[in-house]
Amino acid sequence: MSRPLTIALLLGAVLVAAAPLLLGIGGDYGGTDGRAQAEIEAGGYRPWAQPLWSPPGKEMESLLFALQAAIGAGGLGYVLGRLHGRRRR
Repeated sequence: MSRPLTIALLLGAVLVAAAPLLLGIGGDYGGTDGRAQAEIEAGGYRPWAQPLWSPPGKEMESLLFALQAAIGAGGLGYVLGRLHGRRRR
């Protein structure tokens, strides 16, 4: 890509992101987590499945989540490294 096209695309992306803020367009920018929590707290929610195992505490839950992310990142790094090495040969 040419340099002027790259700059134009970057400026366009910044403009699209900043336009609602600059124009004062209001809106509800809440995420789906907040909506789901509001629906559950409103009542009428009945779980249809039970977890097979629940971690004993929030710390353990965070540890397992971080471990899962690390294993996934390691696997992805390994595969990308193998592909890069294969292409260099």
